[in-house]
Amino acid sequence: MKRITMMSVTAALLLLVAGSALAAASTTSTASTATPRVTRRQVRQHARIQQGVRSGELTRPEARNLRHDQRHIARMKRTAKADGVVTPTERRRITVAQNHESRKIYRKKHNLRTR
Repeated sequence: MKRITMMSVTAALLLLVAGSALAAASTTSTASTATPRVTRRQVRQHARIQQGVRSGELTRPEARNLRHDQRHIARMKRTAKADGVVTPTERRRITVAQNHESRKIYRKKHNLRTR
């Protein structure tokens, strides 16, 4: 009787450890591919481009060029997520590209060209 109880306790502990390790692994993998800051910035930059088109601050070719650059950043993000982990280096590279595009949006909206 004592041996059966000991085996069932050991089996229960093994199941508990395996279950918690599996839960931790699934939480870690989703957290490491999450890029909410990048996504928020993409949305804001897209809105800035749309506002520039509506107000006439951006010409059609300027807007087309900026949208092309935004698609490039989206591809960078997709590529970074493809292996299941977005590394700090990949995050930094995307952030640098977004910084560059933000400056580019500002410059194109404030140049002397209008629609």
